[in-house]
Amino acid sequence: MVVRTREALPPPLAEIVARVGLATEFPEAVWREVEALEAAPGFDDPALEDLEALPFVTIDAASSRDLDQALYVARDGDGYAVAYAIADASYFVRPGSALFAEALRRGATYYLPGASVPMLPRALSEGIVSLNPDGPRRALVFLHRLDARGEVRSTRLARARVRSRAKLSFAAVQALVDGRDAALAAAPFAPSLFLLREVGRARMRLAAERGLVRYRRDEVEVHLADGGASFAVIDAVRDEVELWNEQLSLLCNAEGGRLLREHPEPAVQPIYRVHAGPPPERLEALARTTARLAEVHGLDEATWRWRPEARSLAEFLAGLPDAPPTSREGRLARAVTRQAIMVNLRSEYSMQPGPHAGVGAEPYARFSAPMREMIGVFLHKEAVEMITGAHPDVAEDERLRAEVVEIANRAKATQRRVQDLANERVIDRVFTPELARPPRERTRFAGTVMGMTSSKLHVRLDAPPIEVKLYLRELARSLARKGPPPWLESEDGVVLRARGGDPIATLGAEVAVRVLRRDEGRRRWELGLAPP
Repeated sequence: MVVRTREALPPPLAEIVARVGLATEFPEAVWREVEALEAAPGFDDPALEDLEALPFVTIDAASSRDLDQALYVARDGDGYAVAYAIADASYFVRPGSALFAEALRRGATYYLPGASVPMLPRALSEGIVSLNPDGPRRALVFLHRLDARGEVRSTRLARARVRSRAKLSFAAVQALVDGRDAALAAAPFAPSLFLLREVGRARMRLAAERGLVRYRRDEVEVHLADGGASFAVIDAVRDEVELWNEQLSLLCNAEGGRLLREHPEPAVQPIYRVHAGPPPERLEALARTTARLAEVHGLDEATWRWRPEARSLAEFLAGLPDAPPTSREGRLARAVTRQAIMVNLRSEYSMQPGPHAGVGAEPYARFSAPMREMIGVFLHKEAVEMITGAHPDVAEDERLRAEVVEIANRAKATQRRVQDLANERVIDRVFTPELARPPRERTRFAGTVMGMTSSKLHVRLDAPPIEVKLYLRELARSLARKGPPPWLESEDGVVLRARGGDPIATLGAEVAVRVLRRDEGRRRWELGLAPP
């Protein structure tokens, strides 16, 4: 009997879900299909290639239950054989079914602090579809052969039966390869994990050689606190093994996109994720910003000024100091990195191939999360059609493809909205107690000036490590001792000053933020800069 889960969310999360309009219950027709699939999951399908002998393992966050991917790495002459299994969601979620219609309506799984609103019922995404180590599973397997440098020699796709040997966490695998877990080192799949390190690092070196920009992002996680009544924010550190695993996922997405694009059958309808590179004018502006920053702060130009004619943006960012975040150099490096991130455009899904500048691939297709993204379900369906040569009605598939693209792009915007609302609740939690204090006794929240525009100053607080906005109109009003507020203006996005006056804030500098008031009509906080 299927357990018909209902997403019971704490009040802060339920409010966010209601504001965004996410569905938390599945229709009765979906549950009937889930029951039928659990009774006959198709693990014994004779059409599946039998890869159960390969010692696959999953590597994910310790709390993850929807396990999309499992991997196995072996030596192959002077190179490597990489088998990357991705849960076969398209077998269970088929066009014409209630499951497919509901997944299409939702578009994706949406993530909130400590919870999620799933695209598929958990009986599937955490059960018979998930690559759990409790028996055979169906998977779309990417079988890569790589040379000693990590370059692709060949890739083959197989719809297969696989068996995961263990559910591992990033931390556990990191402990193994760092020599801190002797027990795991004795496991039969341990050699595969050491080879994962070799392949992951090789792929990262190739990306660096090609000038792919790697940003040193601060990983911030929002969690529920006080028994689910409020939010808390912590800094998170990514284990290196997570980056290696990510490289294999990117490899599959790039190779999958290539195979679909090169397939001669016009009935195969790929969907690509495209990401245009930064426009030249934005790169020119970034170069000017770094020049001005070095001048204002008296910095070594060889380190802090980017000259595009002399080195790539990747080389420039890699050369910035890796200093503690609250040190002078740490604040400056994080501000410069944010400016570099902001020159990028957003990626989007498209029916036409194009480059993905963010990952350095052309084409690129998002195969890797089919239990969490409708785009993955559709791409797996197309890959299976490519493997089997069995194609449905082309006109209907073209219509469906266009609908999936629209919904996938909308789902990305919805997830951003969910994250923004969660961040709002964190800020409310931190700032609301300040209103009960006299203005001069309110907390000075230390932070770093991360950017400035004609209307806003962006400051990343040290604690909690989140970004807040200071609106220049309110900021000017708070700075006025007598008379009209001063006119504030930004010089090259580096120095903020009152017209004709001394600098008020400088990009990359430490500042102290203080709560002024709450504007309920606009649902925003008015913040000022505390005096030194």
